[in-house]
Amino acid sequence: MPRIELLQIALYFLVLLFFVKPLGAYLACVYEGKPCGLDRLCRPLEKLIYRLCKLRTPQEMNWKQYLSAMLIFNLLGFLAVYLIQRLQMALPFNPQQFPGVAPDLAFNTAASFITNTDWQAYSGESSLSHATQMLALTVQNFISAATGLALVLALIRSLVRHEVTDLGNFWVDTVRSIVYVLLPLSLVLAVALSSQGLIQNLKPYPTVNLLETSSYLQPKVNAAGLALSDAQGKPLFETIQLHEQQLPTGPVASQVAIKQLGSNGGGFFNANSAHPYENPTPLSNFLEMLAILLLPAALCYTFGTLVGDKRQGWALLVAMFLLLLPFMSMGFLLEQQGNPALTALGIDPVADAASYPGGNMEGKETRFGIMNSVLWAATTTATSNGSVNAMLDSFTPLAGLVPLWLMHLGEVVFGGLGSGLYGMLMLVIMTVFVAGLMVGRTPEYLGKKIEPYEMKMACVAVLLMPLVVLLLTGLATVIQIGVSAIGNPGAHGYSEILYAFTSMGNNNGSAFAGLNANTPFYNRVGGLEMLILRFWIAIATLALAGSLVRKKKLPSSTGTLATHTPLFILLLLSVTVILGALTFFPALALGPIAEQLMLWGHYGH
Repeated sequence: MPRIELLQIALYFLVLLFFVKPLGAYLACVYEGKPCGLDRLCRPLEKLIYRLCKLRTPQEMNWKQYLSAMLIFNLLGFLAVYLIQRLQMALPFNPQQFPGVAPDLAFNTAASFITNTDWQAYSGESSLSHATQMLALTVQNFISAATGLALVLALIRSLVRHEVTDLGNFWVDTVRSIVYVLLPLSLVLAVALSSQGLIQNLKPYPTVNLLETSSYLQPKVNAAGLALSDAQGKPLFETIQLHEQQLPTGPVASQVAIKQLGSNGGGFFNANSAHPYENPTPLSNFLEMLAILLLPAALCYTFGTLVGDKRQGWALLVAMFLLLLPFMSMGFLLEQQGNPALTALGIDPVADAASYPGGNMEGKETRFGIMNSVLWAATTTATSNGSVNAMLDSFTPLAGLVPLWLMHLGEVVFGGLGSGLYGMLMLVIMTVFVAGLMVGRTPEYLGKKIEPYEMKMACVAVLLMPLVVLLLTGLATVIQIGVSAIGNPGAHGYSEILYAFTSMGNNNGSAFAGLNANTPFYNRVGGLEMLILRFWIAIATLALAGSLVRKKKLPSSTGTLATHTPLFILLLLSVTVILGALTFFPALALGPIAEQLMLWGHYGH
């Protein structure tokens, strides 16, 4: 790997690690109700929200009350996002006069944004008004991220408290997450990104004259909109001359800031962070990538602080890094080798002799290059962010496997905001259970016995995702309505379907864009998948928390398995990778692995 690439990667991770401790400590103060430095600014707003909503802040909730509050709140959010889309033609801030969104697409988008997935089967700049982008999507970016934080806080309290039933108050946890964490950080990041050229306005799209006239062929149609053909039945075309172009604008910087910080992903524009209005410079690219991992990484330190043993948090952070770095490195090396098909045609880009082969630049922005594109792809799928700054569909097959398998691990390598940490804790519980069986001792974690009920809930949380993803992928590949949406035949088309259901099932939102996902089948089935996997796993998590919080706290003994040591980290990594491999390797063998083998075989590798 060239030295300049190594320096960029090292700088990125050093800056990230620099913020882990101070930001993690700040989060711990916020959720423990201690002075955090922003109390004078945030406390009045917090009190105002409680007063307006008539919240009884001191009253704590058991796991069923906590779950009910979370589900009701998100149901109302779902209805609000759906109705805003359907009625956007009658709402203000619609300078382009966009009509209402189709029912199946509105359902899919509403399910996507309340589940923190932000899967986009639409093109935002050509279908959504400024009001929809702000009132529906940006607001849900805050709420869905705060919901994930609230759920992991309930699980952490279940490990700290003992012989009680209360897990905190969902409304307090959600409000404090938004007011003390997401709003201040989003404001700072939005201003920083605006300084780099991200736009922020409510203007109609301006029209500009092109410096050079362009043209394209368009099928001729009659007054009824039907395609015309000649006497032989061949379609007729007409040449369209373009002398001007509309430039889509809107409140971009504010949405980009929270989409990255909240592990939401998606984008104001269809091209996401490859669009120059969303990500114009190398510095904006660095800041957005930093924001993707910032809070998930800091939460590990927060966890260690809240449970009273910071070594536990550092152990989880080390495990996440040890999973991310090899995948990221593999993706970079594979992309750097280039595409054998392009090399055979003699058009593989090559740098000067003193440097290195240019590699596979297809689908990548030249202002970012291979390293920044692969690093972004790894971070966005290690978390459940899902925004992209390159076309993942254009990666070489095995490089495309990297983001796919990072999601197949269950989005626990940092993962979504809150959801990644509670997903990793589920794997920790499974690991201590396996370790307990190996030594013939009742497993325990942080002084809490792990018994059959806890294992059942952990298994539901860990195994439900692969079951649903594989079933839906299999269904889509055997029915015409599913296969007709793919843009490529064979193994790559299968990878597009597998990636789509993996992304929606893991609350990620990125895509192999060769799939036409805006069809009634994918909108409806994908929307249901997102709702089931987000909330069914949340139910299992809170049920497990409700069981743990009632247990006694056991003192450590010589037979207690230490869960902060290198040995335990190795066990945790093994369980995580083995689960991902056992469940998804056959599917991967039919997709990216088969495609890479065919590519090598065809071009003599």
